[in-house]
Amino acid sequence: MNMIEQKMHQGDLYLPNDKKLMEMQMRCLDKLYDYNATRPTEEEKRTALLQEMFAQIGEGCYIEPPFHANWGGRHVHFGKYVYANFNLTLVDDTHIYVGDYTMFGPGVIIASAGHPVLPELREKIYQYNMPVHIGKNCWLGAGVIVLPGITIGDNTVVGAGSVVTKDLPANTVAVGNPCRVLRPITEHDREYYFKDRKIDWSSIK
Repeated sequence: MNMIEQKMHQGDLYLPNDKKLMEMQMRCLDKLYDYNATRPTEEEKRTALLQEMFAQIGEGCYIEPPFHANWGGRHVHFGKYVYANFNLTLVDDTHIYVGDYTMFGPGVIIASAGHPVLPELREKIYQYNMPVHIGKNCWLGAGVIVLPGITIGDNTVVGAGSVVTKDLPANTVAVGNPCRVLRPITEHDREYYFKDRKIDWSSIK
């Protein structure tokens, strides 16, 4: 790993238009293009491509194309049985970690990259990256945006359209812009799955 790559993963300011970085990135994006060009029936090909593209990906993961990622998943670590609906966007300039059984609704954005507030630095195209950690068995609803450096605890549900600007604890329901904890997950959720709709446990496999 060269010095520029080290800066990418240490939260330092760096220039993302470095020639060697861009060459590596283009190779990753070619594989991403191939993934998005697959047919729905080409499940084995999709699985093989994801294994090539991602830093780590567990069994049973499914990402519905189109899928977007700055580095094609090169810095993404998925556990097992992660599901992502259409238009997942991973700004994976540094590492993004997602636990087992987590689900992403359509149009979710997970961003690890940021730019300085100071205009003079932005003018020079400086960038910094902070890793994102999303726990096991989370559900991020449609259109959720997660900002750089965020950690979301296990089992947490993030409501559709929320913008996560601060860490979220485990076992909670959180909503809004900026996203805030609405309530804990309780025994009520063991009885009802949606409003007044009761869970029929006898029919659950």
